[in-house]
Order: sequence, then C-alpha cells, then structure tokens
Amino acid sequence: MAKKKRRKFSAEFKAEAVRIVDKTGQSMCSVAHELDLAESVLRNWVHNAQAERNGKTSGGLTLREREELNKLRRENKRLKMEREILKKATAFFAKENRNDSSSS
Repeated sequence: MAKKKRRKFSAEFKAEAVRIVDKTGQSMCSVAHELDLAESVLRNWVHNAQAERNGKTSGGLTLREREELNKLRRENKRLKMEREILKKATAFFAKENRNDSSSS
C-alpha cells in the first residue's frame, strides 16, 4: 500500500482557511471538507492562529520569538562545530611547531 505524500500549504492558504472558519461561522468539519483537509489539520491551524493573536504559542513564546530561538540554536550549533575545528587545528599546529623546534 502506497503512502500518501505529505502536502505542504502556504501561510496564505492557512490564513485564508482560518479566516473562513472565523468569519463565516461554518463548522470546521464543513470548511475542512470544502478545502480537502483533515479536520484535525484545520483545527490546529485555528488553534495556532488564536494563540498567535493572543501573543503566545503553546510553548509560551510568540511565533517570532520561536523563530528567533530556532535561528539562534542553529547558529550556536554551527559556532560550536567551528570552535571544535579550531581547537583541533591549534593542537595540530602546536604539535608541528614542537616537532620543528626540537629537530633543529
């Protein structure tokens, strides 16, 4: 049995789906059916939009703060890797320098 390919939706599509639920008063079930979505997906979008309007996401951070946190975590990981490379290079060249000075 073939798996369904996971679909991706633009932010505009999600916002429009949430707007339809909010403004028209239609049930999430009917809007989800019209848009060919699982009701749980639409429910999550509506919940996230309401949390964003209130200034918080489920983790207690705003969406902007969450994005910045993820960016800083990626940068921190990259910097740690660079530091490890530099430590190894320093040790290598220090060893080379010791070997050169002892052979003279």
